[in-house]
Amino acid sequence: MKIEQSKNKIVVREYHLETGIIQVFEDYMVAIFEEGATLTLERAYQIIGIAEIHFRNKKFGYISLRKNSYAIDPTVYTYIREIENLKAFAVVSVKEIDMHNFKIEKLFYKNQMKFFIEYDNALAWVKKRVKAK
Repeated sequence: MKIEQSKNKIVVREYHLETGIIQVFEDYMVAIFEEGATLTLERAYQIIGIAEIHFRNKKFGYISLRKNSYAIDPTVYTYIREIENLKAFAVVSVKEIDMHNFKIEKLFYKNQMKFFIEYDNALAWVKKRVKAK
């Protein structure tokens, strides 16, 4: 579950937040949160702000690379689903608990959201969704 760095996958900007790292690429962003972090609505606004800076009026995707265990306030998804230019939301993990949590998160998000075990599969899906719409 590592992020590949190839010629067409160049990090545009990397943000080190209190809760983790956000990597921004040309048409998607990847979030890797710290062990034990809690993603609150206030902290989600930081990520929404980053998306606004880099993807204003441009379609993009979001990949949650779940290397660590952390908590998410489910009300965050109420606000995230309002981002009209967010066309794909992928969760990447090999942990069974994350698969279970994903099913619950999906109930709150209600938009295009998919679970992956392999990062490359998630990236391919996100890129396809961003180009399709």
